[in-house]
Amino acid sequence: MATTLHACWRSTRPNFLVLAPLCAGLAVTSAWFDGATPAGLDILLVMLAAVLAHAAVNLFNEHHDFVSGLDITTTRTPFSGGSGALPENPAAAGAVWRSALSCLAGVVAIGAWFLWRAGPVMLLHGLVGLGLVVAYTGWLTRRPWLCLLAPGVGFGTLMVVGGYQALTGAFSVTALAASLVPMLLVSALLLVNQLPDIEPDRRAGRHHLAIVLGARPAARLVAALLLAGFAVIPLGWLGGWLPVQAWLMWLAAPAMLWLVRGLWRLPAEVEAGEFSSLVPLLGLNVALLLGSLGLLNLGLWLAA
Repeated sequence: MATTLHACWRSTRPNFLVLAPLCAGLAVTSAWFDGATPAGLDILLVMLAAVLAHAAVNLFNEHHDFVSGLDITTTRTPFSGGSGALPENPAAAGAVWRSALSCLAGVVAIGAWFLWRAGPVMLLHGLVGLGLVVAYTGWLTRRPWLCLLAPGVGFGTLMVVGGYQALTGAFSVTALAASLVPMLLVSALLLVNQLPDIEPDRRAGRHHLAIVLGARPAARLVAALLLAGFAVIPLGWLGGWLPVQAWLMWLAAPAMLWLVRGLWRLPAEVEAGEFSSLVPLLGLNVALLLGSLGLLNLGLWLAA
């Protein structure tokens, strides 16, 4: 029993679940900046729904990759290739599947609460969100541009704009502008993390942009997405959608530029499947994403 529970926990990829509350946090800090005062329970539920949705995606992904046999062909890194929990404990596969369904049921229950509280607009967010959670691994990873956009829409548009509407019942240009940052940076994260898995994913029938473009062009697309994510701040500030305090995110700009330089100048060996030069960049990318979102949340909170 204990080993099964441990496998389920590992399959949620807990080290990465902090991303969800940072994204949903932008809904909260945007609401505070706009002068709203959402209830503490509502804030807690928005955060919980975000974490459960993220965990559900990871659990479904782990189960699918184990059942399909992809796990045994993937070279695992700290940032790609899954947790390895199910290859080490195959008997836990059913429990991981049930855990994914339980997380999804939790999201639906919280969504129903906000549908009652905030109105029918939440139905659209909920249906799109459920579609992304269920369809990502088995369907969206075979459609290159949808696969690129889906993570950004989930963590950006749905968690920030949808979370804001759940908390306030209204739409906000501040939340929309803030949502563009995770939309671009999270899509960049998922794309760059696919690079070490290009060949195993190709053999498993996937067809994402890393496969279509190849490793070096895909890495340069990641670099462009990172630059675009940081460009949101000056453009949002000039447009009057973001406060000057949002510029705090640019404290992470030196790390972003270093990462962009590294991605743009990846050696030709990556095309032959040699990814040792990429792994440090994957770690920097995770730190950059989490740090940038934390700084943006801080900026909006200070401006409130």
